[in-house]
Amino acid sequence: MQSWISCILWLLFTWVWVKALKSFSRGSIKLPPGPTPWPIIGNLPQLGHKPHKSLADLAKVHGPIMSLKIGQVTTVVISSASMAKQVLQDHDAALCNRNVPDSVSSHQKGEYGIPWLPASTQWKKLRKICNLHIFTSQKLDANQDLRRKKIQQLVAFVQESCHAGEAIDIGQAAFDTAVNLLSNTIFSVDLADPNSASAREFKNLMWGLMVESGKPNVSDFFPMLRKLDIQGVRRRLSRHHIKILEVLDRFIYQRLKQRQEHGFVGSKDMLNTLLNISESEKIDRNDFKHLFLDLFAAGAETTSSTLEWALTELVHSPEALSKARSELEKQIGKGNPMEESDIARLPYLQAVVKETLRLHPAVPLLIPRKASVDVQISGFIVPKGAQVLVNAWAIGRDASTWENPYSFKPERFLGLDVDVKGRNFELIPFGAGRRICPGLPLAIRMLHLMLGSLIKSFDWKLESKVTTENMDMEEKFGITLQKAQPLRVVPDAI
Repeated sequence: MQSWISCILWLLFTWVWVKALKSFSRGSIKLPPGPTPWPIIGNLPQLGHKPHKSLADLAKVHGPIMSLKIGQVTTVVISSASMAKQVLQDHDAALCNRNVPDSVSSHQKGEYGIPWLPASTQWKKLRKICNLHIFTSQKLDANQDLRRKKIQQLVAFVQESCHAGEAIDIGQAAFDTAVNLLSNTIFSVDLADPNSASAREFKNLMWGLMVESGKPNVSDFFPMLRKLDIQGVRRRLSRHHIKILEVLDRFIYQRLKQRQEHGFVGSKDMLNTLLNISESEKIDRNDFKHLFLDLFAAGAETTSSTLEWALTELVHSPEALSKARSELEKQIGKGNPMEESDIARLPYLQAVVKETLRLHPAVPLLIPRKASVDVQISGFIVPKGAQVLVNAWAIGRDASTWENPYSFKPERFLGLDVDVKGRNFELIPFGAGRRICPGLPLAIRMLHLMLGSLIKSFDWKLESKVTTENMDMEEKFGITLQKAQPLRVVPDAI
């Protein structure tokens, strides 16, 4: 064991000297200011368990653009709306590629996935398909009945707990519903059905994927160690990826067989849309599978964690919860179910979602970017190959932009022309520029529909001995910004 550690340290030492010589040969580069890195490990010890908060605190000392060494990776951190605009808009072309985590490289995921592909011909093709054929208002309107049934089932599930007086783990219920909303939009089937063995397997695989992807990985901090996969993260994720892709492949194969049958009537789901496109455009089953995997991986966890935070903040602020419910009853009518078409008539509900995303962006540091060339920003150089992190969490709590930035006040968005679509850099939970999340239109519909239905149909009470004063509001950093303690609340019929 001791010789193994000595070998690793020797390799690190050698690599550091090689990097130092390369840096010297390039001459002096004016990096953004930042904390002094430690030998070999850089600024890793300063990140802690909540890097989004640690980086926000460091930015208060070193400024809205700062540089660090995360292990041996040169990293530039952006912590203000004006700096984010320069990265995500002004220099978007030079900074739009990805710093791909080692875990993503398992089973060639980085080769196919939209979030990780470079801005290549393949990426442009997939983005065009998403923007023109999948996430248009017309397409989403056409298959909203598939999602409507899942919301009805969520309400029925909560109703059972209501009769029994049992508390619900909101995050878990939201995750199951989000998986089924997505799987019905894509395949017209449930993939979080507790009565189906294959559905349980898929849900468990997706959950495992989320857990493994959220773990810190030494290979990302010390790239020379990637081949060793010291923590086994890539190996475990590869197994998850292979199994999930096999499940998705079976759905595609079954649908292809059905389309050959006499009298086949195509559904309005995403798979049928893509199969129709594939008859005239160059897109194959590998593209399908990895696109679907991206949607599940990005959509289920982010939607469920955001909904859990939204309901947590509303329960913590009874006045805001009452306002949201009153608006729903006034605009939709008591006893009537909420529809996706109602969202536009619910400004307070929209404000609740925006305020939740401001305080609790699902991916607080967004997806890491990588500089393709040296880029000058505000007199500093972001060197070629540097990782660029945009701290959306810090930007959403910037006191120079937001009054009482740590308070949950949906009213701040009423009459304010600010949205989450990447045009307002003070609120960028989905990113901005050409790498903005392509599934944003679907995510927004799902989030408003789930939250609105839960608010309208039920009152929510905390478990015994828990009050609004002693509620746990702590965060846990992972692949998404989760609650440290799951929200458990008891539904009460209205």
